[in-house]
Amino acid sequence: NKIGGIPVVAPDQHLIGIVTNRDLRFQRDMNRKIDEVMTKEGLVTTHNSDLQRAADILLRNKIEKLPVVDADGKLVGLITYKDITKVQDHPNACKDAKGRLRVAAGVGITPDVMDRVKALVDEDVDAVVLDTAHGHSVNVKNTLHKIKAVYPDLEVVVGNIATAEAAEFLISNGADGVKVGIGPGSICTTRVIAGVGVPQLSAIYGAASVARKYGIPVIADGG
Repeated sequence: NKIGGIPVVAPDQHLIGIVTNRDLRFQRDMNRKIDEVMTKEGLVTTHNSDLQRAADILLRNKIEKLPVVDADGKLVGLITYKDITKVQDHPNACKDAKGRLRVAAGVGITPDVMDRVKALVDEDVDAVVLDTAHGHSVNVKNTLHKIKAVYPDLEVVVGNIATAEAAEFLISNGADGVKVGIGPGSICTTRVIAGVGVPQLSAIYGAASVARKYGIPVIADGG
């Protein structure tokens, strides 16, 4: 299943070998034990997880996989050639400390919103987006307070808004980020139906002028 190599460790997590496609490519007896086919001698490892240094080691040793071990020789990670090319191809990808893409999930102003937030937190979501057509409202404020009361460390982005006043309102009530845009999208009918709206550049400028003071990020959204 597109797995090109698996480190092999002892029960105490000490690295004892690595199995790669190269070890298995010409194997005819698939009943042999792993320790009979894995690479055990001359293992190339590193204590440093810096990708540029890892790339140099991979190139110098003509290998594609580099186990990362701690000072005691225990496995803490694995850097592959693909990891490096992904970083080079997508340098601005938003990733967590484990190298995983960060994930935010949207919830609405619904009776079951707290159940939804709990389910997302249980799955280790990175952020929740409190998403509604008009974010400058009492219902949004109350829901934001509920979420923050139970999950004070959870990043909560709130929107959508279109004014500096709305940004001040949400940030002062605990928003970790604001989403700007009411009806600017090409297929949106919000402005036509509601009879309200702010040109998107003006809306972004107004919200950003407030958010900048608090160090709060602004997301421009179709809305």
